[in-house]
Amino acid sequence: MPRTLASLVQHSALKLTVRAGEEHLDRPVLWAHASELADPVPYMEGGELLLITALQLDAEDPEAMRRYVKRLAGAGVAGLGFAVGLHYEEIPKALVDAAEREGLPLLEVPRRTPFLAISKAVSAAIAADQYRAVTAGFAAQRELTKRALSEGPEGLLAALASQIDGWAALYDATGAVVATAPEWAGRRAALLTADVERLWERSVPASSVVGGSSEEGEDEDRVELHSLGTGRRPLGALAVGTAAAPGTAERYAVHSAIALLTLTTERSRSLYAAEQRIGAAVLRMLLAGQPDHARAAAGDLYGELLDAPYRVILAESGAVPGTRGRGVSGGLLSTSASAAAPASGTDAAADAGADPVGGFAEVVEAAAARSGEAVLVVPDGERLVVLAADGGAVVASCAQYAEALQTDRGAAEQGVDEDELVVGLSAPAGPIAAAAAYKQAEQALSVARRRGRVLVEHEELAAGSVVPLLADDAVRAFADGLLRALYEHDATGRGDLVASLRAWLSRHGQWDAAAVDLGVHRHTLRYRMRRVEEILGRSLDDPDTRMELWLALKVSASGG
Repeated sequence: MPRTLASLVQHSALKLTVRAGEEHLDRPVLWAHASELADPVPYMEGGELLLITALQLDAEDPEAMRRYVKRLAGAGVAGLGFAVGLHYEEIPKALVDAAEREGLPLLEVPRRTPFLAISKAVSAAIAADQYRAVTAGFAAQRELTKRALSEGPEGLLAALASQIDGWAALYDATGAVVATAPEWAGRRAALLTADVERLWERSVPASSVVGGSSEEGEDEDRVELHSLGTGRRPLGALAVGTAAAPGTAERYAVHSAIALLTLTTERSRSLYAAEQRIGAAVLRMLLAGQPDHARAAAGDLYGELLDAPYRVILAESGAVPGTRGRGVSGGLLSTSASAAAPASGTDAAADAGADPVGGFAEVVEAAAARSGEAVLVVPDGERLVVLAADGGAVVASCAQYAEALQTDRGAAEQGVDEDELVVGLSAPAGPIAAAAAYKQAEQALSVARRRGRVLVEHEELAAGSVVPLLADDAVRAFADGLLRALYEHDATGRGDLVASLRAWLSRHGQWDAAAVDLGVHRHTLRYRMRRVEEILGRSLDDPDTRMELWLALKVSASGG
């Protein structure tokens, strides 16, 4: 802390005497300044010890001194030093009384103590305090670095909380709290999620000061938020809560923590690109049916992922030209695919609000970071390919994210817009079945796009009817064209051929049962089926014709 008035009074060489405001000697002195102006307040910043000889003051006028001292106290002046033996042999009573009334410490400066000596004492104390702060800051930096290397972000946060005598919290790229110190700070940090999101609306690096709130709604401490990362989009945030504004030493500790956390959360472009090249190579080997080579290439980076069942996840935006229906031979099995030269983590995650696939990638990587799971994320052109452990945190986070997007989008099954995400999820698979899992994810992705769904699991496709899978415009157009002549016939009132055809097909061509359903004679039904054949020019004995007519009727009915 800066030198206080009390420490100056106790300085044996200065010989200062307290004449008023003794109860306020604990005030810090930020500087010592001599001024003989009748109103020095415009030149004060607060915290100064003002030194005067009263050359321009009528120090014996009570009203003048009352106004003078009141102005000084209002400006935040720490205290007033009055030199005796020059213009006044002792401090006038009017000034003493005014100082007592305003609670402003008044110090008597003897003639043998020059103002310069007081200024030097204050300056030396400030310099010593700054030196101690810098030394403490370097010691804190060493301790934070040691804890970060040995214990990771959790250890670093614990050391930081101890250094600032408060609490600290780390947020990931999605705004979720991933670590706090002490543990009780988790609930406090969770209340600041909205403030973290507002911080990310500003360019990196960014910081802000917010008021922390207790569960009872009362302000508890001062909270600083700092973004982490050097790219266009932050990769996390650090929150620190203290009882008051951090001092110089505490500020050094906070800045050191920001630098260290940035290093641990943001990998270099070359390292990230190298990891993605390895991931793309591992995926190509898996899809080519070479699981042993894939495991050897994966090493410690992805090897754990290949030792248990995993899921293949494919994600695209709503309209991606040239990617649909390409199969496993289209991109990743080609060494010239874009996955061989992936974008950096910063670029892939940039502007995720306008890039649905980039936002999805952030969710995947953040979930993997929180859980410690191995995950393989490979950009493949406009598509993102993910291998994640079955039943793990990454798959669960993907499902939760998709559910939230689906709620915002609405439940209506319709096409998706260009800026909307679609995701296909395979069934659980092992290394030898990677190509089949990739195909499953592609099929689920196609259905998600057709149905207007954010995410579809391949296991859903085997449940229920096949008709919803055919419910797109091309199939409806086929059904309408096939049945149009029958509908036009029925519109003339010459018979109900469509209803008769539906009843006859539903009864597998059994005349009596279908006739009973329709409430007509079986000969009438036979006549109607001959008319259907004549109008369509197709034989109902052909199983392909029966299948196409039945699907056309089902699609027509489902389309309203």
